[in-house]
Formats: sequence, structure tokens, C-alpha cells
Amino acid sequence: MKNITLPILQEVRESLRSGDQLLLSGYLYTGRDAAHKLMVESIIKNDPLPFPIDGESIYYTGPTPPKPGQVIGACGPTSSYRMDVYSIPLMEKGLKVMIGKGPRGNEFLEVLKKTKSVYLVTTGGIGALLSKRVLKMEMIAYPHLQSEAIYRLLVKDFPVIVAYDSIGNDLFGGME
Repeated sequence: MKNITLPILQEVRESLRSGDQLLLSGYLYTGRDAAHKLMVESIIKNDPLPFPIDGESIYYTGPTPPKPGQVIGACGPTSSYRMDVYSIPLMEKGLKVMIGKGPRGNEFLEVLKKTKSVYLVTTGGIGALLSKRVLKMEMIAYPHLQSEAIYRLLVKDFPVIVAYDSIGNDLFGGME
């Protein structure tokens, strides 16, 4: 396991390899389909994004409401392929780390390599356990989306695996 601080510096991102097991600590943002669509609409309209995206990380999750005494409810990953069409323009604007589950499309992988980004995965079905790694949660944008709004999370020792590294090695398929 490698301990990694968020946001992940370029030289650290470029040193990561597919299959590396990481524990992330620091701030990341959440976002799912609806939030991604709104962010891409902002890019198209030349409007500002809801947070400074350059070098940042997005976790594809829609957290459940916290119970009394909790920071966050369950926050497991969602299937990432649905974000491919939106992730491409976001990577071109500076997004560098995406966290979810499952494989991505070929076009996504090509843009990931071009932008020296990385795609990390975490285990589905353990949202309650992952929530224990979240120390703080704050609403950032799109509150009308409720659990699919954009939140900023402070995480400590959040477990992930590098699925696609910045040179295109692929945990799900092949290695370059």
C-alpha cells in the first residue's frame, strides 16, 4: 500500500502503475451523471466550473444521508463508464484523478493518456465501510441534485487501486 496525499502531484501521478494499491488522504470531490452533465454544460457555455478542477480528483458516488453522529452515509462507487462522455472534456480542462468502479471506454483511455490522468477504482458494495474513511463533507454545488450534488470530502486512508495509469496500463485488459 502506498500512502498518497490529495491532490496528487503530477510527478506522483506519473509514477503510479496499474495495480498499485493506494490509501488516499486529503480532499476530493464527488460527482455523478447529473453533476457531470451540468459541469460540461458550463464548459460549453464558457461559464466557470463549481470548483477549480485543475489537478483535482472526482469520486463517482452519490452518498446517502448521514445518520445522527455520522459525517456521511454510505458512499460506495458507481459504475464509471456512464461518465466517459463527460470525463473527456473535464480531463481536457484539468481533471486528473477519477475514482469509481469498472472499466472505461477506449476514447476515455486515449484522453487519459494524453492528459496524464489516472483512473482509480474502489470496491463496490462496501459504501458503509468507505464512509468511515470520510472525516468531513461539505456541499459545493447543485444542491437540487441531492445525493448527486457535488460535495467536497476530506478523506483519510481511502482505499483504491490504480486501474488505468497515466501511460495507459490497464488493470482490466492489457499493459503497454
